[in-house]
Amino acid sequence: MSLTDILSPSDIAAALRECQAPDSFSPKKFFQTSGMSKKSSSQLKEIFRILDNDQSGFIEEDELKYFLQRFDSGARVLTTSETKTFLAAADHDGDGKIGAEEFQEMVQS
Repeated sequence: MSLTDILSPSDIAAALRECQAPDSFSPKKFFQTSGMSKKSSSQLKEIFRILDNDQSGFIEEDELKYFLQRFDSGARVLTTSETKTFLAAADHDGDGKIGAEEFQEMVQS
């Protein structure tokens, strides 16, 4: 399964366009524009599984850096400050990584 099986390719493209400039990425805006915020819990679990590149059950900081490229290989890498802000916003238990429940909570909030 790929992200375009769950999300519309045009919504993904629109979300990527909104954050082309360095330091312009907003997770909340990206989730809304891409349509992720309207998806069910089971669909968000599947999206999380796809984004969890190493299948560890967590999205770590090094995976977050390449978050946009999981949607389109030509997308830019997140800046260090974007990555740290994204991680801090989702990592509720302070373990330095984002679990599936934390991800779902962030997308749906």
